[in-house]
Amino acid sequence: QVQLVESGGGLVQAGGSLRLSCAASGRTFSNYYMGWFRQAPGKERDFVAAITAGGGGTYLADAVKGRFTISRDNAKNTVYLQMNSLTPEDTAVYYCATGTGLYVSSRNYDYWGQGTQVTVSS
Repeated sequence: QVQLVESGGGLVQAGGSLRLSCAASGRTFSNYYMGWFRQAPGKERDFVAAITAGGGGTYLADAVKGRFTISRDNAKNTVYLQMNSLTPEDTAVYYCATGTGLYVSSRNYDYWGQGTQVTVSS
């Protein structure tokens, strides 16, 4: 029903910035809450940020609050994650996903993208 494709990942030095994009297909994108998650090797997939269907409300994990910003442009079927002041602890594969609320658990999200690698060097 919906396909998600992340982009914008890459290699960046500590203190730098990256902007991730999640492009969605389908005609129902504006009905979904959206979330960003990340997974480092050998670790669980952790919540990063979520945004309401209309974009008027957001929720961020404490680890990224003040550094990351989630936003969306429903006219472009795209969700963004602006990442500033990056540290090696942010190194992970970043995924976007569809949901029905500002949930923290990945089990509450239905459709997932393939992920994009973010590597922060020291």
